[in-house]
Amino acid sequence: MINRPDTRTARIQRHKRVRGKISGTAERPRLSVFRSEKHIYAQIIDDAAGKTLVSASSVEKGFEGLGGNKEAARKVGKTVAERAVKAGIEEVVFDRGGYIYHGRVQELAEGAREGGLKF
Repeated sequence: MINRPDTRTARIQRHKRVRGKISGTAERPRLSVFRSEKHIYAQIIDDAAGKTLVSASSVEKGFEGLGGNKEAARKVGKTVAERAVKAGIEEVVFDRGGYIYHGRVQELAEGAREGGLKF
């Protein structure tokens, strides 16, 4: 019998470890990333108030194309950055959600930087 490692549990443990060290404030909220196999989601969160300030995802109505590739991740990053700048947010703390900073997560971050966010 082959025992596969539980990658979901390992990711959640990594995420908890990182969340113990970073937190979003009103001045510098947290840009949180979640990726599923088909879609990618991004939220800008003020942890002090416990509120989501801005969000974007590849599931939204106006989104065109596939949601599970690098192009989609970059579009979501740009969208969340544009919405954040409209809301008066320029600097954020990047929370990669326990994922490796590679592929779709990296593309989302670069798209957010192109859109005007600083982190």
